[in-house]
Amino acid sequence: MYLNTKLEEFDGNINVAFIGCGKFISMFLSQYNHLKKIKIDTIIDLKIDQAKKNCLNSGLSKDTINKINFVSSIDEAIDRDIEIFIEATGNPIIGTVHAYKIIKKKKHIILVNVEADVTCGKYLSDLAKKNGVICSMAYGDQPSLILEQIEWARLNGFFVVCAGKGTKYHPTFEYSTPDTVWEHYGLSKERAEVESGMNPKMFNSFLCGDKSAIEMCAVSNAANLKCPSNGLTFPPVGVYDIAKKLIPKSDGGLIEYEGQVEVISSIDLEKKDIPNDLRWGVYVVIKAQNQYVKNCFKEYGMVTDKSGDYSAIWRPYHYVGLELAQSIYSIALDKKPTGHTKFFNADVVSVAKKDLASGEILDGEGGFASRGRLVASKDSIEGKFLPLGLSDGVKTKKSIKKDEFIKIDDVEINWNQEVLKAREYQIKILK
Repeated sequence: MYLNTKLEEFDGNINVAFIGCGKFISMFLSQYNHLKKIKIDTIIDLKIDQAKKNCLNSGLSKDTINKINFVSSIDEAIDRDIEIFIEATGNPIIGTVHAYKIIKKKKHIILVNVEADVTCGKYLSDLAKKNGVICSMAYGDQPSLILEQIEWARLNGFFVVCAGKGTKYHPTFEYSTPDTVWEHYGLSKERAEVESGMNPKMFNSFLCGDKSAIEMCAVSNAANLKCPSNGLTFPPVGVYDIAKKLIPKSDGGLIEYEGQVEVISSIDLEKKDIPNDLRWGVYVVIKAQNQYVKNCFKEYGMVTDKSGDYSAIWRPYHYVGLELAQSIYSIALDKKPTGHTKFFNADVVSVAKKDLASGEILDGEGGFASRGRLVASKDSIEGKFLPLGLSDGVKTKKSIKKDEFIKIDDVEINWNQEVLKAREYQIKILK
């Protein structure tokens, strides 16, 4: 409501550019005709013809599409009159380079690319602050929505006990590959890839736990929450049990720390759907800090644990790119991000998905070779573990057993200079 009032008073256009025109941006484009004062100046994509096709399929007219500047490199757009760039490539190394260039040009950036954020987010956030611009998370993605709930809780004086999201998870999914992913979704390869154009590697990252680790890492680093010491546990929990189960073990719950992230599953260990699941949504658990607040929880019908100390709120859905305008307006009209990295608490590192021979090429998030594990940054650095975001395309120098952590010294790595600089900066923060 507040931003809408500012929008009504705003005189001018908000010029934006998209880097990558996949599903997330296509969803935004489907809302474009109904948005006020946002103007798409440029779309940057290696496959320009496909990007134009996605625009058309999303509901943009040919006349609107013809007015957009389509280029294949950010260097062709960086000096244009663009206020906000939206990075949506999903590639952490390339995304970091893009973000660096944009920030150095003193322009704002929204990172749909959560992978870049968890790999180098603290560096990019501090760089943006130094240059007087904003590096923001994307509203519509679950991390930003979780952070919105955390901010609500803390603003109102509540202690945040646990925060996270829901997903469909089973331990066997951790070993899923792009070749096996569709059977878990109940789809044929023909229908998924040929008819719907779905990317098997991307959808596998949702299934095998990589994306959950990445998104909870982003929340941990933005909200100063801890991560479980042995990675996410994915307990099957329905919404009406969140306040009962996402509380410390000492109080009858399942979590390790007061003040941590966790992802809950929509299915149990027998792969049966649980009632009232939160597969697509987000949640936060809060704690009453005095008897009067406990009484209020009870009087107003709030869902609590048996003691009445803990309560929870949740949002059942996230609307992905359909909600991205919230970030654009927040930056342009209010000069505020919809979430940004403030700490380097957590990291997502690589674990072997199978026995790896010397000389094998890793393929990163959602791939065949490794999966992501959420760990404390301190443990990641001390263990010299290979960040998942830096694993795509690197070659192993030794054999690695299934379920072992992959270490930086285990691979031949040629880090992009900007990524190397970013990681070194973040490591120094820990020391």
